[in-house]
Amino acid sequence: MRMSTNHSEDKATQADKEQLAAVRVAVDEVDEQIVALIGRRERLIRIAGTLKSDSAEVRAPGRVERVLEHVKATAEQKEVDPDIVEQTYRAMIEAFIKLELDVYKASS
Repeated sequence: MRMSTNHSEDKATQADKEQLAAVRVAVDEVDEQIVALIGRRERLIRIAGTLKSDSAEVRAPGRVERVLEHVKATAEQKEVDPDIVEQTYRAMIEAFIKLELDVYKASS
C-alpha cells in the first residue's frame, strides 16, 4: 500500500471521493424520476393493450421504428447520445411489447 506524502494530493483525493458521492446521489435521483416515468408508460401500455385488435397490432414494427426515430431526434436536439437513447429504448420497447401482449391476450 502506497502512502501519500503530499498533503495536497490527499485533499484532492478526498475532494474526488466527495464529488463522486454527490454525483451518485444525483444519479439515484434521476433513476427515481426515470422509474416514475416508466410506471406512467406502463399504465398507458396496459390501456393500449386492451384497445388493440390483434397481436400484430401490439408488435407494430412500423410504430416501433417511428418511436425510435422520434426519440433519437429528440436526443440529438437535447445533445444526448442518440445511440444510448436508441439502445435504451429498444430494450424498453421489447419489455413493453411482452407486457402488452400479455394484456392483450388477457383481455381477448
